[in-house]
Amino acid sequence: MLESLAEKIQGALKKLSGKGRLSEADVKAAMREVRLALLEADVNFRVVKEFIGRVQEKAVGQEVLSSLTPAQQVIKVVQEELTELLGKEASRLERATHGTTVYMMVGLQGAGKTTTAAKLARLLAKEGRRPLLVAADVYRPAAIDQLEVLGNKLKVPVFSMGEQDPVAITRAALEKARREAYDPVLIDTAGRLHIDEEMMTELVNIKEAAQPTETLLVIDAMTGQDAVNAAGSFQEKLGLTGCILTKLDGDARGGAALSVRAVTGVPIKFIGVGEDTDALQVFHPERLATRILGMGDVLTLIEKAQVTLDQEKSRELEQKLRRAQFTLDDFSTQLQEVRKLGPLDQLLDHLPGVGQLKKMPGFKVDESELVKVEAMISSMTQEERSFPDIINASRKRRIARGSGTTVQDLNRLLKQFTDMKKLLRKFGRMEKKGKSPLSFGPFLR
Repeated sequence: MLESLAEKIQGALKKLSGKGRLSEADVKAAMREVRLALLEADVNFRVVKEFIGRVQEKAVGQEVLSSLTPAQQVIKVVQEELTELLGKEASRLERATHGTTVYMMVGLQGAGKTTTAAKLARLLAKEGRRPLLVAADVYRPAAIDQLEVLGNKLKVPVFSMGEQDPVAITRAALEKARREAYDPVLIDTAGRLHIDEEMMTELVNIKEAAQPTETLLVIDAMTGQDAVNAAGSFQEKLGLTGCILTKLDGDARGGAALSVRAVTGVPIKFIGVGEDTDALQVFHPERLATRILGMGDVLTLIEKAQVTLDQEKSRELEQKLRRAQFTLDDFSTQLQEVRKLGPLDQLLDHLPGVGQLKKMPGFKVDESELVKVEAMISSMTQEERSFPDIINASRKRRIARGSGTTVQDLNRLLKQFTDMKKLLRKFGRMEKKGKSPLSFGPFLR
């Protein structure tokens, strides 16, 4: 997410860290690099100018330059201003004070409205609500079919009337929602490759019929400045209440993420970080700001783990770790749980300092190694998984053949597992003596 931009900003600020004292010239030189990084990321030039101006004004103040750690103070200023630029704090979806809550999804064709509507419905269903998806995009080929396929997959009902008038579809859907107690209603509207009068007129008519609680603009983050220009037009014609940025997991330059809040004046409510229907996250400005500056985003990782991982398995594993009764079966189970959280390189990006670690020669995240470990453990007997000490040379050859790996791979796994158990026993003894504040939870070595 915004990897190139983050790397350049971190590089510019790192130069300040090597200086014991900072001058006004040092700060201005670093800000020139930050400005260039933002412009290359396709951030709106007016937004860049105002952002750099605010940072520079605060960073060259006497209080910062005369402090014991001026570089850290400058980074703190940049973090605060980035957070401000992105919207200060998370903005939640509004709910209707009376009647049915309606969310109207708008945006250009290809931004991901249909998929995002389904992702949002899934999120709301998990909160215990009864969403109804409405297929009001009657122009794009297979748009209705796509929504129905997604709805069936998520077990969320989809209302459609084929290629009839979108306004009539909207009214009929709202009547069904009131009659059958669906709430909220999510309307998937049609987009175009570019903004035109016909599309806007239709959207205005749908909005008048639906009286939506929220009008949400779905923006493809990879389209950069074009997306921001479109956002301004949608805001002018429709009166937006929020934005959802999609494809932030791609190779986007990221300009839309940093510009849209300032250009439209409405908050970013969610970000899409993948193709799966669970790849929609509440947008936290301060967390993205810290990730851009290489400080990680542990809170989002924790929240994802709480939702994704099996809490009962985690508690059982914690007890085994405390008693040093952790087996290769448990090791395999924990691997499977961790992989539920998503690709490892994305998980690592949430941890502070890993951005620098990934640049080190020889460092790589190889998911195939996890597959090999699971294959080796699966090729063992139950007795071997419980008591790996009994795995002799002939057993090793059998396990390696059965898992498509080598004896060297198996030796490496067994050594890592043995080292981990030694470490657990050491921590266990320290905890019994009251010397260790550690509380063991599931972890992966």
